[in-house]
Amino acid sequence: MCRLFGLSAAPHRVRASFWLLDAPDSLAQQSHREPDGTGLGTFAEDGTPMVEKQPLAAYEDTEFAQEAKHRYSATFVAHIRFATTGDLLPQNTHPFAQDGRVFAHNGVVEDLPKLEAELGPDLALVHGDTDSERVFALVTSHIGRNGGDVTAGITSAARWLADNVPIYALNILLTTPGELWALRYPDTHDLLFLERRAGGPSGGRHLQHASTPGRIRARSEHLAEHPAVVVASEQMDEDPGWTPLQSGELLHVDRDLTVTREVIVDRPPRYPIRLADLNARAAAAQTEK
Repeated sequence: MCRLFGLSAAPHRVRASFWLLDAPDSLAQQSHREPDGTGLGTFAEDGTPMVEKQPLAAYEDTEFAQEAKHRYSATFVAHIRFATTGDLLPQNTHPFAQDGRVFAHNGVVEDLPKLEAELGPDLALVHGDTDSERVFALVTSHIGRNGGDVTAGITSAARWLADNVPIYALNILLTTPGELWALRYPDTHDLLFLERRAGGPSGGRHLQHASTPGRIRARSEHLAEHPAVVVASEQMDEDPGWTPLQSGELLHVDRDLTVTREVIVDRPPRYPIRLADLNARAAAAQTEK
């Protein structure tokens, strides 16, 4: 399945380093399907989204993904894509940027013509072929309908999706220059968060996180001195504070690192998709560990 990683150190801009793909001889990669794309979303000091992404269609692309990326931001989104819809092109690679926000998704949503009809003129926000970018456009549209309230926009968009289109999974991360939101829906894939105090459990350690198969690694020396909230598809270290989100639960991390949680969709999808319903490509992408 796609890997999601989000981090907020707001209100502080911190330096963090990311490695989105291990070297080709890594033992962690053996017996695993190769990813289809990697991406990192941060924000410049003036609040401009900075998205760096690359489909993994050639050796040169793999080199891009293996290079360490050292970036300053208050919020970060990293994503590794296992493609379900859309060709291996930059416009289909996560994360996406719209209206000054950055977004990444793990899951499958179907009946895209119905979703496009709901988007109407906001379909112009979409530049690629993926269900994920269309979901983001719907969220962006609903944020606008709710006067710029991001929580309300995610809530109304998620409820529309739950009631109107087939869903296998809808795990999302959305960031602004100082805030982060994460939604898990339904309980198909895990999504966990960690409220990390400055220095971690010992009080004196930098952040050093790695996903189990070695797909995403993140490090930040500044987080030896600053607290942070981390969101990930899996537990990334031995800290006992990792907590799974419930199905339909929305996590919000505000500009002062205050965390709020609310179940915004309290019912299963009206049109649930089973793993057996997916085509071979999508099923493989959703079960890859």
